[in-house]
Amino acid sequence: MQRLLDFLFPADASSQYRNVLKWFWILTLSGLSIALITFVLLSFSDLPSLKQLENPKSELATLIYSADGQVLGRYYTENRVPVRFDSLSPYLVHALIATEDERYYKHCGIDFPALARVGIKTVLLGQSSSGGGSTITQQLAKLLFTENPARSLAERAFQKLKEWIIAVRLERKYTKEEILAMYLNKFNFIYGAYGIQAASEIYFNKPQKDLRIEEAATLVGMLKNPSLYNPVRRPDTVLHRREVVLKQMQRNNLLSAVEYDSLRQLPLGLDFQRKTHIDGLATYFRAELAKDVRSILNQEPYLKSDGTAYDIYRDGLRIYTTIDAEMQRLAERSMLEHMAKVQKSFWRVWRNRDPWTYKTSSPLEIPLEVRQQSLDQLVRKTDRYRSLRDQYLGSVLAAIEEEVSGITLHEDDRELERIMRERKEPGYLSGLVASGIISRKLEGAYRRLMNSPHFAALEKQWNKLQEAVEFTFNQPVENMRVFAYTDGLEKDTTMTPLDSIRYHRMFLQTGILAVEPQTGDVKVWIGGVNHKYFQYDHVRTNRQVGSTFKPFIYATAIDQQGISPCFKVYDLPQSIKAGDGKFALQKDWTPRNATGEYTGEMYTLKDGLRKSINTLSVFLMKQLGTSEPVINLIGNMGIDVDEKYPNGQYRVTRGPSLALGATDLTVFEMTGAYTAFANNGTYVRPNYIRRIEDRNGKLIYQSLPFERPALNPNANYVMVEMLKHAAGVYGLKSQVGGKTGTTNEYVDGWFMGITPELVVGTWVGGEDRWIRFLDLSMGQGAYMAKPFFKKFIRALEEHSEQIGYDPAARFYRPPGDIGIELDCDAYLQSPGLEEDEYGPENPFEEDIFGDQIIEEEALLPEESE
Repeated sequence: MQRLLDFLFPADASSQYRNVLKWFWILTLSGLSIALITFVLLSFSDLPSLKQLENPKSELATLIYSADGQVLGRYYTENRVPVRFDSLSPYLVHALIATEDERYYKHCGIDFPALARVGIKTVLLGQSSSGGGSTITQQLAKLLFTENPARSLAERAFQKLKEWIIAVRLERKYTKEEILAMYLNKFNFIYGAYGIQAASEIYFNKPQKDLRIEEAATLVGMLKNPSLYNPVRRPDTVLHRREVVLKQMQRNNLLSAVEYDSLRQLPLGLDFQRKTHIDGLATYFRAELAKDVRSILNQEPYLKSDGTAYDIYRDGLRIYTTIDAEMQRLAERSMLEHMAKVQKSFWRVWRNRDPWTYKTSSPLEIPLEVRQQSLDQLVRKTDRYRSLRDQYLGSVLAAIEEEVSGITLHEDDRELERIMRERKEPGYLSGLVASGIISRKLEGAYRRLMNSPHFAALEKQWNKLQEAVEFTFNQPVENMRVFAYTDGLEKDTTMTPLDSIRYHRMFLQTGILAVEPQTGDVKVWIGGVNHKYFQYDHVRTNRQVGSTFKPFIYATAIDQQGISPCFKVYDLPQSIKAGDGKFALQKDWTPRNATGEYTGEMYTLKDGLRKSINTLSVFLMKQLGTSEPVINLIGNMGIDVDEKYPNGQYRVTRGPSLALGATDLTVFEMTGAYTAFANNGTYVRPNYIRRIEDRNGKLIYQSLPFERPALNPNANYVMVEMLKHAAGVYGLKSQVGGKTGTTNEYVDGWFMGITPELVVGTWVGGEDRWIRFLDLSMGQGAYMAKPFFKKFIRALEEHSEQIGYDPAARFYRPPGDIGIELDCDAYLQSPGLEEDEYGPENPFEEDIFGDQIIEEEALLPEESE
């Protein structure tokens, strides 16, 4: 102890010098004691726990993978995809260490020599360019756990001390390599580029592993201040910063002088591609997938260990799907080419006509009032309308909602529309009650609002709103961007907001699904023509299916009654009378052909299916005596036959009109059902999710295949032969079958196509029933939908080796005798077959038109494209 005192206070020193030494050591030891106490106190403050260090908070994007391993897209709030150190570009690692922390591998989280340098140069010498003292580990600590900026000098000092402590703890918990990767993954490079992978994709349109040296230097340079060193807005500043990074790499012997001099002269070379959720392939599929994945992850077996549900936008999941990226790409390209052609025909038909005011003599025409109401609702869904609504109605509606009970005022203003109409047409609300549209209770709430002291102000403001809407939505807007079949799928034009709504509503939409029949794997999903402008998915939307349903009628008759495709039936009116079979009809039913005419000729069943002759389908349904066998068949083919509408009626009708496809189904259901035809009579449920994993690769969910026999293999083979005959698709290497479908008033056009390797369902139509063609020439499935199928299959054949599609594959034929004659020449020579056995008992039966389905394709040419 005495020696220590002698060392600290030499005996031969003057008293003045001893006093200086005394105070120097008191201050030094006091400072160290204070620092030590501060460290101890901070250790017990709000510093991250061991668990938080092991699981630092970071919002990670969920990746969606295709069957061939490509990333289809991401779900995120922050577009962040973590990259492991061993996958990082070495250029990034070298540039980062050389620029930000040269002694990175020599310190334990705090670089004391660097701190001393900063202290001496900044405090004693007053140099502002002394460099920073923070290590990469400290910068990571700041990103992870000290996000709130400190303002006062004391706050900054305490924050720096916290960073030191956290940095030391991080160094104990993680390897140097893990810390580097965490830092690059956590940093926000702006423009939605969270982490180095997203930054590389957004600024250079490539994965980080493919970055060149100068590109890596640019991104590392942004780490100092991404707003200041913004490559998009400050390219000159960024070039200077990149030069600094490259110079640091040269100083650390990572670049030669020649390499440095060469690289510093290169241009910035940006390929800026800002990313959003709607970018990339299969946009409709990804939007629908998100709904299904959230639904799965909310189920008890798939919750986290703490009982909460995974968040697809923050938890960095991995979703492995069955979508084939290359098939999807070809299908989207084929779809755009086909739909551009169909849309061009549509514009030509509707030139100088207005779908919202056009009248025909059809009894099925949608009333003009309904069309106008629909247009009004579209207007009220726009941001432009909602802004006006807030301006004119905001305050008065707030007062009303506080005082008038029993009424909710929706943003589409349906309630106000009814009330204002009651003012003009007394008794209107009573009519709505009588028709069941609103309840008596709701009528009472409406009338209370009309008697409210605020109603006069509401009515006045409502009228002002209508005038403002009328003016605003009819004012031309320059440089309005709208959808168009151009290279960029949009164009700038001058158009009023109302015309813009009508213009976009007049685009025909499509729903397309391609399924591998043996596995049920969904390979292609297209829900519309462009997700940016039309978000509604049409793969899982109910639409009337028309003649695409007829193969189920034929299959049932062939399976249950062994009828040959060569069996002939007169094309004459077919009636199912009241009381016939088990149809429970109240009056006779005699549907007609699409042309409204009958040839009086005899057709084989296979020709009847090919030409979509309604009378033959009705004949088969009449022979069955009930729709139940058909219901059972399609139920085994995956169609939900028990689903009901809100009014209690079955979605799949039990009446004989089922023979003509008078039922609403989805492309998803129809394509799934047709897999049975392409798979030897066995239905395989379509599936598009293989498995879901967490960020560490732990399995959360895995789908299981489901299949069941639906149709006898022999009867199924007969149906395949009939579908091959009915398809009318030529010029392909693939063996194909299929069936077109067209519904009343040419509203829906379908084609269900099958090959041995793929089943493709295609629907085309408008989002409103009055957005349609006006005649059968272009309003049929053979024009609207079938050409896409041929174009797509041809594209698959041209890229067969790349995709793995086999155009030489053939439909399976069961061994042995099929038991049903397929050779029509041999069938006609069968003993005991008399011509008068064909067709109705009375071929001149009276042509009765009661409630009927007026539908289906005329006698089509061999092929219509």
